[in-house]
Amino acid sequence: MFSRAMKDASKISDLLMRQEEIHIVTHIDADGIAAGTIAKKSLDREGIENTIRFVKQLDEDTIEEIKDTGKMTWFTDLGSGIISKLDGLDYVITDHHMPDIDGGKRIHNWRHFNPHTYGIDGSKSISGAGLAYMISISMNRENRDMADLAMVGASGDLQDAALCRFFGWNRKIIDIGKKEGVLGTMVDLRMFGRHTRPLYKLLQYSDDPFFPGLSGRESACISFLKSLGISDGGREKRWIELSPDDRKRVTSALVKLLISKGFGSAFSSRLVGEVCELKREKAGTELRDVKEYATLLNSTARYGYAEVGMRICMGDREEYLKKANDLLKNHRRHIVNGIQFVKKEGVQEYGMLQYFNAGDHIRDTVVGIIAGIILHSREAKNDNPIVVFADKDGREVKASARTTAPLVSRGVDLSKAMQKAAYQLGGTGGGHEMAAGATIPRGTEDEFLKMLDKEIRNQLT
Repeated sequence: MFSRAMKDASKISDLLMRQEEIHIVTHIDADGIAAGTIAKKSLDREGIENTIRFVKQLDEDTIEEIKDTGKMTWFTDLGSGIISKLDGLDYVITDHHMPDIDGGKRIHNWRHFNPHTYGIDGSKSISGAGLAYMISISMNRENRDMADLAMVGASGDLQDAALCRFFGWNRKIIDIGKKEGVLGTMVDLRMFGRHTRPLYKLLQYSDDPFFPGLSGRESACISFLKSLGISDGGREKRWIELSPDDRKRVTSALVKLLISKGFGSAFSSRLVGEVCELKREKAGTELRDVKEYATLLNSTARYGYAEVGMRICMGDREEYLKKANDLLKNHRRHIVNGIQFVKKEGVQEYGMLQYFNAGDHIRDTVVGIIAGIILHSREAKNDNPIVVFADKDGREVKASARTTAPLVSRGVDLSKAMQKAAYQLGGTGGGHEMAAGATIPRGTEDEFLKMLDKEIRNQLT
């Protein structure tokens, strides 16, 4: 199936290379930034004039603005969900989200490059950046060196979460990246901050998994590490600086802690798995590990500075990296404040769902992240999907939903459910099985929950 897809990728790359100018439109998250950068860098290398625009979503006003440019448009990491509304536009789409339910024949047109049309699950097997990469290497073999950016995009969309490793078409990209010397993988602790956080902070700030008695407690983490013979309680060393024996000792102790608190071995075994690193980036920096790189990109895009993230992906550093790190600190503050708000207000239940309405207390660009964190915390049940609402503007509300792998294995598909529920209210929705979003008219939240609950129940029967 991959070879068949690459033949279609060649058709698209041939079309793009015949253009004098191309307008790239991409999504404002890590995957979108990585995808847009791959597209831009590929066109730059061919000497093709191009512009790039970062958008939250493709609403009617945005679509009309794009049409008014009169240029060939390359949609990366979005477009599939609104393909029925693109009549009159010269375009190609490289997107891994579920296609528009009203897309009809347009879905299977070769200009629409989407894994679902090949029977491949786009939520797990390939990212928007990965699809852009497939087009890119069809243009020019030189572009194979961007495999690292493709995997940053995949990490940003948590495509290694289900099996604690990347698989599907992502595996093909990793193999290319290894041959090019830009990617490396190993089996190690999968927690965020392996390269950058002092060891005690690695545990203190961990929310996936949540360590009872440690997460959120600095002094407890220091004492725990001291009891394991880690000097200074892990205040000086980072995970990557530990000896192999120390790593084994800490990992074993964390597994025992989780099991002693009632977490099953299936949960604790997720501590260790495949980690993916960018070999051209310096060890110990926020750009070495794909998870940390993706988080840095998210912190730029979600606060209106997506171009800063793109510049970093293009290889620019210094002022852009400093700006990105400042935005990352701001991003973490927003996440912490958002979590505290939810803990204070509490999560409510509606049938098969659990939800909270953040109003204007949480930015609509980060509610999905907070929903995911809350779902895996003590504040919510992890056997029911969670939905979070946040004000978007005076007329609309953003809804973000998250669920778990076990529920997906039972038939839950949030992308289809959110799309159908939103459509009935005159809104739009889509995404992936485990994570999806929707934009609905303000004041329809209760009706949306009712419709979404019905869709989820139908999926489980």
